[in-house]
Amino acid sequence: MSSTPLRGEPFRPASRVAGQKQDVWTIINEAATASPVQPIINMGQGFFGYNPPKFITDAAKDALDKVDCNQYSPTKGRPRLKKAIAKAYSPLFGRDIDPETEVTITTGANEGMLSAFMGFIEPGDEVVVFEPFFDQYISNIEMAGGVIRYVPLQPPKNGGTEVSSAGDWTVNMADIENAFNSKTKMIVLNTPHNPVGKIFSKSELQGIGDLCVKHNLIVLSDEVYDRLPFTPFTRVATLSPAIAARTLTVGSAGKNFYCTGWRVGYLIGPANLIHYVAAAHTRICFSSVSPLQEAAAVGFEKAEELGFWEQSRREMMGKVERFCAVFDELGIPYSKPEGGYFVLANLARIKLPDDYDFPAQVADRPRDFKLAWFLIMELGVAAIPPTEFYTQKNMWMAEDWLRFAVCKEDDVLEGAKERLRGLKKYMS
Repeated sequence: MSSTPLRGEPFRPASRVAGQKQDVWTIINEAATASPVQPIINMGQGFFGYNPPKFITDAAKDALDKVDCNQYSPTKGRPRLKKAIAKAYSPLFGRDIDPETEVTITTGANEGMLSAFMGFIEPGDEVVVFEPFFDQYISNIEMAGGVIRYVPLQPPKNGGTEVSSAGDWTVNMADIENAFNSKTKMIVLNTPHNPVGKIFSKSELQGIGDLCVKHNLIVLSDEVYDRLPFTPFTRVATLSPAIAARTLTVGSAGKNFYCTGWRVGYLIGPANLIHYVAAAHTRICFSSVSPLQEAAAVGFEKAEELGFWEQSRREMMGKVERFCAVFDELGIPYSKPEGGYFVLANLARIKLPDDYDFPAQVADRPRDFKLAWFLIMELGVAAIPPTEFYTQKNMWMAEDWLRFAVCKEDDVLEGAKERLRGLKKYMS
């Protein structure tokens, strides 16, 4: 019998997952379940309320009948999908993309970004991230042992009183450079931006790219909404050979083809960078779902000739305009997105009842959490409080805003608008 003493607290979780406060998704789902107004109209999470186009779903069904599509795919992705992505993106990048060495497939864009962090970030390396941020960036960087430096986008000064453009959320180049130091290894961009809807201008991207060349950093550019631009869209990797040589571009077949549950992502970049992203991906999940990769390949092969990209863009612009009409009607300011499918509305004019009974997990959060809870409980409309995407220091920038996802059927948008008209009695 061993005399080795038993380890104390064997079930204590690792610090990377322990001690986390209740996340926004859990809070919103709890409110939706408890709300007396049913069914809830979910304008919060960014999943589509409709199916992918038929040429995509047919391709998925066909793939299930193929023996090789029901087995492991190569770790870097199915050759057909890599070739289709390379062919689709080569004209957009202004060069021929090598599908074998400059494209890798991942299990969703999020796992692709985790693979990029795991492939390049050592404990103590620093990564610069803009606020507001997609919340998964933070946990992914911390999983790799990275340290995050935050640079806030400055909200429009008139955002609380009148309709503004997402382009009015500005970035200060001096703030970016001040965040750099000898430990900085990477910067994360997101354009079109979630949750703001901002498309970084060519001059902004050039400035950021030049700083990254100057300081010898990797650029991880999250462009998962790249097929939904409403204003001119520049890809940072196209700005100069020096910037391209350090840029990893992240894409999402799920966002492109209305199938977020398929979890098919991809990265495009120089072979010397893609190699290590693919190596990390191999260790994280080995390979990605074979039949859905095959269907995504068909999507990229056919989308242009079928006019799908332009149709998708125009339809989403129409949904933004359709939904925002209720804010125009009520006199509620909003930030008009330049791309993607999120709208930020400023509810500073909404007067919450002083004696309203908010639960503990909401009462100690910023005002936007209270607004979100109130909308669900009183109107039956779910939206996301964007302070979840900020550090404590900068939450004040977003405490009057809520994020709405408009990637829903038009009748759902109309139902949400009808319920949101109930805000009128709470407006000051």
